Amino acid sequence: MTKAVLSEARRKMDKTIEDLMRELTTIRTGRASVHILDQVQVDYYGTLTPINQLATLHVPDPSLITVKPWDPSQIASLERAVQASNLGLNPSNDGQVIRIPIPPLTEERRKELAKRVGKVAEQHKVAVRNIRRDANEQLKKLVKNKEISEDDEARSLEQTQTLTDQFIQKVETIGKQKEMEILEV
Repeated sequence: MTKAVLSEARRKMDKTIEDLMRELTTIRTGRASVHILDQVQVDYYGTLTPINQLATLHVPDPSLITVKPWDPSQIASLERAVQASNLGLNPSNDGQVIRIPIPPLTEERRKELAKRVGKVAEQHKVAVRNIRRDANEQLKKLVKNKEISEDDEARSLEQTQTLTDQFIQKVETIGKQKEMEILEV
């Protein structure tokens, strides 16, 4: 019984780490990456569609992203979506391909992005703590229903705390690495 609760908590915490990694890939570091555009939604015949489902994204050099739409008639809407995405990017097109130059980050923008990374990491730490709380509540219910002993509960609560500490440490490490990457000139 307790193993099921602990394994479920571990699985959820692993998903939290995956979500953190996915969310951090969308934050610019001064180098071009197609993941910068992951959050960009394009109005495609009345439906908001991710840009990577409408075009081929490519990084020919560290300061440029190219977007080649599969439907050339959509080039204007793709360009508008990138401009409206609030990423601070200015795309240009030649009728076939959209070129998005990635400007170097200013010191002020780097600090802003580092703060954003800190907020994202903190949100994921809270998520890990919430998973711990849920697991602890499940363990207390098992004791209340007399499905496990109080000794088993104490051991399991300790294991849950150890697991939580490990995942909080992972979140902090990943967050600090991303901050260093952003602040690196």
